[in-house]
Amino acid sequence: MSPKIEQFEKYSDAYDRWFEENPDFYEAELETIRQMLPENFAEGTEVGVGSGMFAEPLGITVGVEPSDTMAAKAISRGIDVYRGVAEVLPFADNRFDFVLMVTTICFVDDILKSFMEAFRVLKPSGFLIVGFVDKQSTLGKEYVRKKNQSKFYGNADFFSAEEVVKYLETAGFRNLKIKQVLIPGELPEVIQDGFGSGAFVVIKGQKVTKTP
Repeated sequence: MSPKIEQFEKYSDAYDRWFEENPDFYEAELETIRQMLPENFAEGTEVGVGSGMFAEPLGITVGVEPSDTMAAKAISRGIDVYRGVAEVLPFADNRFDFVLMVTTICFVDDILKSFMEAFRVLKPSGFLIVGFVDKQSTLGKEYVRKKNQSKFYGNADFFSAEEVVKYLETAGFRNLKIKQVLIPGELPEVIQDGFGSGAFVVIKGQKVTKTP
């Protein structure tokens, strides 16, 4: 796999600065993910942990990241970072209670393989939690339209919520739960179930293994 990391090697400071300059959006995304985390989880990992801006406040101490520059920042935030990509995770089967991916799927080479790898490393009944910008939202359409002008999204592939649901189900995830935030006309902190309005969507799917 050839991860899409060049922009993060070059502009890691600008990436972090976005969160500092948009604290309401950042906190809204964090809270939506927080509501999806399983209660009393023992261990989780963030795939595409970046600089640790989500893992650290969410209490996640293990991450996977292909960018050396971003990984160094995550390590400085106390994250145990493994170098690797979503399609080939450096973990044994059935290790984690949950796997988190935040704005990661738009940079992977193979979204289905990424979800299948998450399925593999999850314990039975574990959860994959995926946060992403819905390409069908107002903001998502703007990102798609302007992606070639962006430091970060020039080589990104955006997905709709329907597409992400399809890939999750194909990978074997069931009992999907969906929340959305950053809804036009609402305060940033307003979180609603489902999708179709919010720019940032979080989907949680459960690993369900077939019984003999």
